[in-house]
Amino acid sequence: MAGPGVKQIIENRQGSAVSLGAVLLWVANRLDLPLLPVIFPTQLILRIECPDGEIWLINPFNGESLSEHMLDVWLKGNISPSAELFYEDLDEADNIEVIRKLLDTLKASLMEENQMELALRTSEALLQFNPEDPYEIRDRGLIYAQLDCEHVALNDLSYFVEQCPEDPISEMIRAQINNIAHKHIVLH
Repeated sequence: MAGPGVKQIIENRQGSAVSLGAVLLWVANRLDLPLLPVIFPTQLILRIECPDGEIWLINPFNGESLSEHMLDVWLKGNISPSAELFYEDLDEADNIEVIRKLLDTLKASLMEENQMELALRTSEALLQFNPEDPYEIRDRGLIYAQLDCEHVALNDLSYFVEQCPEDPISEMIRAQINNIAHKHIVLH
């Protein structure tokens, strides 16, 4: 585990739940501690299974223990007021799932910071896991649109609308496609 981001996380003791969780998982692995990653619908959380059968859930962002009630509140507040907590939501994630979550969080941060070239590279890395993922192709299309690569953006955004016509965001993507299509298209 190396890289400039990891050094900053350790030195500053700050980062996203997934980056802090990844560092804690690495340390726990080195110390042979039974810490497991869980990709909860809202963020990465950590699970400890005690020898007596008790399970502890930990928020890697602040180290606090998470109750079932708190997880239910997170779901209802971030996903939907009708969302329900299922035991499968607390299943152990494999390394690939953790890496995907880390890359997805990184991509969102890069997009928020308007670092579109790096966001595009991150999106391309995510597409290596599932090259036909319409949601990741949509995100890549939105990034291409920000980079003024309209032709490629149109292809990706159109793919999303074709694959997910019932998705609530499809209508907004159709409007974006219409806006891009009415611009002068330059091929790169």
